[in-house]
Amino acid sequence: MNILENISLKNYNTFGIDVKAKRFVSIHSVEELQLLLSKEKDIFLLSGGSNMLLTNDIEKLVVHIDIKGITVENEDDNCIEVTVNAGENWHEFVLWTVNKNYGGLENLSLIPGKVGTCPMQNIGAYGVEVKDTITKVSVVEIETGKITSFSNETCKFDYRNSIFKNEVKNQFIIISVSFKLTKKHHIFHTSYGAIETELRSKKISNPTLKDISDAVIAIRKSKLPDPKELGNSGSFFKNPLISIEHFEKLLSNYPTIPSYTISETEVKIPAGWLIEQSGFKGKRFGNCGVHEKQALVLVNYGNATGLEILDLAKNIQETILEKFEIELEIEVNIIA
Repeated sequence: MNILENISLKNYNTFGIDVKAKRFVSIHSVEELQLLLSKEKDIFLLSGGSNMLLTNDIEKLVVHIDIKGITVENEDDNCIEVTVNAGENWHEFVLWTVNKNYGGLENLSLIPGKVGTCPMQNIGAYGVEVKDTITKVSVVEIETGKITSFSNETCKFDYRNSIFKNEVKNQFIIISVSFKLTKKHHIFHTSYGAIETELRSKKISNPTLKDISDAVIAIRKSKLPDPKELGNSGSFFKNPLISIEHFEKLLSNYPTIPSYTISETEVKIPAGWLIEQSGFKGKRFGNCGVHEKQALVLVNYGNATGLEILDLAKNIQETILEKFEIELEIEVNIIA
């Protein structure tokens, strides 16, 4: 365990923001983590850096979680439960499940980041959320160094949310996540987004897990920039939920407004549509901007600071509120 000093974090966050860590350490085992916590409590956790916007240098000790490994816990004829350590690359793990013909995560292909961060914001895409397959999240308590776990229920999963972003924020470090996946009788989710259109274009009527994963990858690549080529953090804003009454009022002014019914009282509106209707899509503002193919994605053209991107986000929020009376909530973690 080697603590480094004055390390640039540009290659450790997908936005490519060039801030520095006063001190930095990579952790490769639970034992290393527990040893570190016996000496250091005031830390800043860093995993894949895919859901954060860094706005300043980090004075705390930056702890990069890089614990690897996949273990089969339970298995029967229909299902398998696997435990995946926090440092595993999320997309590579999803491809591993697809290649093994384990169903449940194929719609979540090509989402950037590490496995350890997936429960925090309950990542989701194309009609699937990771909470649908998580059975357990194992953690180390920062104060005591003890290992404990949260069941699916106690994680308090919600839309892009969990207990780890609220009640127990900064109290635990996720070390592994357990998933229950299907081995047969897979449930396919193809009606959300452009998956069906993509499958039809390939003349696929009876898709496999790989077919769905490939379709999702193709769609995401067509819409989303590769963080290695253009700094970004994927979807920057949450899709807002509004009342039926509010939606009907908007519908009279915007007859083509897309929506997804959530309940008898709520409707979800695509944030990307709102941003595009407000004229931001494809616009550049100095060193940052809104992606030309997906208005939900804010991008760093190479030299943007975190504060520049945050200013753009606030501009978008203010415009949407004024135009649609909808408050856009930022999905990305803002690190001040």
